[in-house]
Amino acid sequence: MKKVAIFDIDGTIFRSAFVVELLEVMVEHGWFPPKAKQFYKKEEQAWRDRKGQYEDYIEAVVLSFMTHLRGVEFKDFDVAAKMVVARHKNRVYRYTRDLVKRLKKRGYFLLAISQSPKGVLDSFCSYLGFDKVYGRFYELGPSDRFTGKITDLHLIVNKANIVKRALKKEGLTLEGSIGVGDTDGDISFLELVETPICFNPNSILYRHAKRNDWKIVVERKDVIYEL
Repeated sequence: MKKVAIFDIDGTIFRSAFVVELLEVMVEHGWFPPKAKQFYKKEEQAWRDRKGQYEDYIEAVVLSFMTHLRGVEFKDFDVAAKMVVARHKNRVYRYTRDLVKRLKKRGYFLLAISQSPKGVLDSFCSYLGFDKVYGRFYELGPSDRFTGKITDLHLIVNKANIVKRALKKEGLTLEGSIGVGDTDGDISFLELVETPICFNPNSILYRHAKRNDWKIVVERKDVIYEL
């Protein structure tokens, strides 16, 4: 049985959020209307001014994305996803990028679990050498057009359940396992692994990590340090 290393992607490896970059490209090429970016401007500005929460900003982006995805053809989405990865595949954190490389060399099974669209995650994670990727599937209706709904949302929301499913399906063991995440949404799978690593954590994950004596790593500019 192979040892497993589990990674969140947005904010943990990728130095942005794929749904943000994907929405930007969709607007840029006319698949989304310009007003799609206005949906979240208030929340984005509040976060950039350090008066609001990052989570509120991302939730607003996701709402805009899902609203405007309705009716878009899959082929256009696929082109946009490939553009995003081509542009940003190297916009990664050094710590997690190098950790992925080391674990790959040591024979770990690399598992990615993210709330980003799977259509963009597949290319990005393949480039980094991941073995399996779980992300959000968006429902397709007639003529290969998106309905604006998420398929099996209940499965991807609970990352611990995804891990348990992957362990059984892929023949993996939690012995010697490693997990890396950056928000409280990652707590459920970090509690399962032998070595949880909280990377640039938000305040909720940071407090949880301190209570449980988990490893906390921060990367700022060209400095990487442990708290």
